[in-house]
Amino acid sequence: MIASLSARHSWFEATARARLAGLLDPGSFAEILPPVASQPSPHLARLDLPGAFDDGVVVCHGELEKMPIFAIAQEGQFMGGAVGEIHGAKIVGMLRRAAQEKPAAVLFLIDSGGVRLHEANAGLIAISEIMRAVLDTRAAGVPVIALVGGSCGAFGGMGIVAKLCSAIIISEEGRLALSGPEVIETVAGVEEFDSKDRALVWRVTGGKHRYLMGDCAQLVDDDIAAFRAGAADFLAGWQEPAPTPALLRTAQQSLENRLAAYGEMRDGLEVWAALGIADPSAVPLLDRDELVSLKEGLPT
Repeated sequence: MIASLSARHSWFEATARARLAGLLDPGSFAEILPPVASQPSPHLARLDLPGAFDDGVVVCHGELEKMPIFAIAQEGQFMGGAVGEIHGAKIVGMLRRAAQEKPAAVLFLIDSGGVRLHEANAGLIAISEIMRAVLDTRAAGVPVIALVGGSCGAFGGMGIVAKLCSAIIISEEGRLALSGPEVIETVAGVEEFDSKDRALVWRVTGGKHRYLMGDCAQLVDDDIAAFRAGAADFLAGWQEPAPTPALLRTAQQSLENRLAAYGEMRDGLEVWAALGIADPSAVPLLDRDELVSLKEGLPT
């Protein structure tokens, strides 16, 4: 049951370990490569930059409503959750173990701006290995569920990783995109995208928009208990589909239709109007339940 408002614990503000502690059944969290067995990035040390004993990611096993679960949680408070060599290797190792041992699911708590630029090619290779490992884990019949609601969102390569997962559960505070707002502004100019316009940023990359666009399976409140309930409910009725050619062609056609319908639009307000929402300007003011009801009433 979702906690009452007075007892809520913000997912957005919590650390990776706090999210895991509230997500998994009490007493079931068991970290793999804990502090005494892990190591910081050697690349950062060479650049005389501070490291972290876990390199910004926690991997563990535990239970969710008594279901055996593997979990991966990126720490957005360390270098924006950026993926380096060791960070990526821990994620890949956890996913490969899941493909072999076949838990009920892997919960992937994504909170990352993408590749760690300090590690250059090592970070890029790590991202590509994570992508392959996610697909291999799913092919083994183990769903990989992305949970997105942290301060860093899911951007760059980790935005792609999120979309490779079986499903995404997101909060309004979560953000999901290929390129971050600052990257777009730097490359294309402020005329193309003003990264300081925070309302615009959320209308384009935020959880409400991604949910309305069908990118996410669930929209939940910014609450650790809400993410837990959402993940449990989703897994209770989920069976990983086989990636048949017909299924892939259908997904590709859906993307082409979406690009044709919305590709020239520059603001979520335009997209929401095109979706059939009578008052797009009211969307940012709606709470989670109101938005879910709104989406359910949209024409298909």
